[in-house]
Amino acid sequence: MSKRVSQKQAARFMREQAAREQARRRTVIVSIAAAAVLLVAGLVGWGVYASQHHGGNYSTPKSATSQADGLVLGSGPVTVDVYLDFMCPVCKAYEGQAGQTLNQYVSDNKIKLVYNPIAILDDRSSTQYSTRASASSACAADEGKLAPYVTALYDHQPAEGSAGLSDDELISLANGAGITDQAFASCVKSGRYLSWSTHVTDAATARGVNSTPTVYVAGKQVTNSLQALTAAVGAASPKG
Repeated sequence: MSKRVSQKQAARFMREQAAREQARRRTVIVSIAAAAVLLVAGLVGWGVYASQHHGGNYSTPKSATSQADGLVLGSGPVTVDVYLDFMCPVCKAYEGQAGQTLNQYVSDNKIKLVYNPIAILDDRSSTQYSTRASASSACAADEGKLAPYVTALYDHQPAEGSAGLSDDELISLANGAGITDQAFASCVKSGRYLSWSTHVTDAATARGVNSTPTVYVAGKQVTNSLQALTAAVGAASPKG
């Protein structure tokens, strides 16, 4: 082989080697850039997730308790916890008896009312109505209309053993209760708080709640009567 041919081959080899090295560098650069994009996207995604979740795989309503196990109305000195299921006839009776008084206590800044909408009667409907109604109440709380929506749910309570109200019917009820923002409809349709409803139910079970309604005043369980409620609130209220 001539010296000239050998030099040409060597030059071609060097060019090919340089081209391969350049291609390798481009691949490394592209890979690093792609990894950076994925990292940023992951951090943004986690930020969104963390802003919507509180200690578990569920979205937390705006007015939830610190443990995300109930919906808060008012800021009075006495805490009243009401555990309810929106398909429970006895809960409807209690709301009819005590609901107006509870709302007045909130208005007078006497109590902090915490509704804990649990779902223990899903088997009494074919559409998991208890869970869906619980989740929709959180949507109503986000709109600042929890109290009138609770009243509306009980005024139109479906019979046990029925399919329960559809999502469209829940949205229609909300409109009648003064909730007209499309955000409520989107919240219900997307099932935003369905997992939260499960969390509330689990938290209630952990507290020993196994029936509805169950009412606590200042941490002590009271019987489900207006008389017991008013007596307990009066006893727990600051004196003077």
